[in-house]
Amino acid sequence: MDDTIGRLYESTRKQIGKVIVGHEEAIEQILVCLFAGGHVLLEGIPGTAKTLLIRVVAHLFDCAFKRIQFTPDLMPADILGTNVFDPHQQAFQFRPGPVFAQFILGDEINRAPAKTQSALLEAMQERQVTVDGTTYRLPTVFTVFATQNPIEQEGTYPLPEAQLDRFMMKVLVSYPGEAEEIAILRTHQQSLRVEDLDRFGLERVGGEKELLAAQEEIRVRTIREELLSYLCRLVRGTRENLKVEVGASPRAGLMVLMAAKARAAFQRRGHVLPDDLKAVAKPVLRHRLLLKPGAEVDGFTPDDVLEEILDRVEIPR
Repeated sequence: MDDTIGRLYESTRKQIGKVIVGHEEAIEQILVCLFAGGHVLLEGIPGTAKTLLIRVVAHLFDCAFKRIQFTPDLMPADILGTNVFDPHQQAFQFRPGPVFAQFILGDEINRAPAKTQSALLEAMQERQVTVDGTTYRLPTVFTVFATQNPIEQEGTYPLPEAQLDRFMMKVLVSYPGEAEEIAILRTHQQSLRVEDLDRFGLERVGGEKELLAAQEEIRVRTIREELLSYLCRLVRGTRENLKVEVGASPRAGLMVLMAAKARAAFQRRGHVLPDDLKAVAKPVLRHRLLLKPGAEVDGFTPDDVLEEILDRVEIPR
């Protein structure tokens, strides 16, 4: 079996480790989305290296990277671009916005109103944008990484369900452990300018060609029929749970499947195991579940519900 993806994954993890300490689970989930061709929503308090992590990943793959700071006054044209009148040619010329890059970081995406957030919908789903009736193609490799702060809600706008559904995973970035925090202090004690990545001696691990090859190889992998049935029962279980108002859609099941294929490839396996599906189920599904008010009042979270479903659905042998 070809283990190119496994080697690429391991070399990427090694290079990320030169800058980022800890966050092992979050890093794996981000790379699963990247190799599977999905978008990522990162949630965590400020100062937990969410933005730095994405900058490092973009640097390692030598891809065009743009950062968009979402603010209440940001307009859709500020993201997509606009037509500008050229007096010399006496015609309007399209001036592309920052969305025309391979890696997009939408920082604090919930700071902008829904009108601006939704400017990314077409880009994330169809890899294109339409401005004044004209459609423009985005790069073949196109990944949106968005961050949001779960604590400070003043001046924020919840992401519409349609927007959330475009993200393959919602990755939770938490505080590091004590040993990890000491290692962070040791690694970065010389300067607060962590954005200066050159001083870490990072080595490029690939580019557009390698990412496209990995995404195609993951897409064509097969999975046993009984595991498809198991995945279907997991997804349908979110719709039948009494604590859930709105469950996961068929698109969510497809994203779980692609994420599980990527995880299997990372471990140099040509087949998907039930453990792969279980490992990616929470990050793929947690932001797609809308709990009933009573369940939220009782303190339940989407992860609690998903844990119940994973425990209840029988694993195929």
